[in-house]
Amino acid sequence: MDNDELIAAMAGGDDVALRELFSRHAPWLAARLRAVLPAADVEDVLQETFLAAWRGAGGYRREGAGGWLWGIARRQAALWLRRRGQPDVLLAALVADDERQSADPAEAALSRVELADALKALGPEGNPQRETWRLMYVEDRTVAEVAALMGVPAGTVKSRAHQVRRLLRAALRRNEPVRDGGSDDRR
Repeated sequence: MDNDELIAAMAGGDDVALRELFSRHAPWLAARLRAVLPAADVEDVLQETFLAAWRGAGGYRREGAGGWLWGIARRQAALWLRRRGQPDVLLAALVADDERQSADPAEAALSRVELADALKALGPEGNPQRETWRLMYVEDRTVAEVAALMGVPAGTVKSRAHQVRRLLRAALRRNEPVRDGGSDDRR
């Protein structure tokens, strides 16, 4: 069975599929989690990750099992660190881990600069868009949590998150290199 079939079987309650998915993906997930968590916490977060995958398998949209599982693992790591009062540790560790994954150190540095430049499009720290970005995408909080923390309705958080994504996309597009022959066809 491929990963998508395993997740579908898992959604139907097949615990053998869960064990197979675990055996395929736990080693690399654990390796990446070790880069962002204390070693003693990795096994617990890994178990929470696969428990959340089991519970959420019905919502899987065949977007790629590895990315889906890593997204769950990141959220579980963020929750784990938040419960211990260390949510900022995760962002620094994830950035460092992504840099280690990059084959070219210059490319990693450029990505950091591009992200920092794109974040300027959200305005100064503390404004609603920047705070929404920090809470949702750095601390990995849910819409309901962000709404409660910011004292606004969930719909406002969703609107701000949409605006944040739009602003960041536009800012990152400005940094794209000009394509073949020097012509820019993004009019």
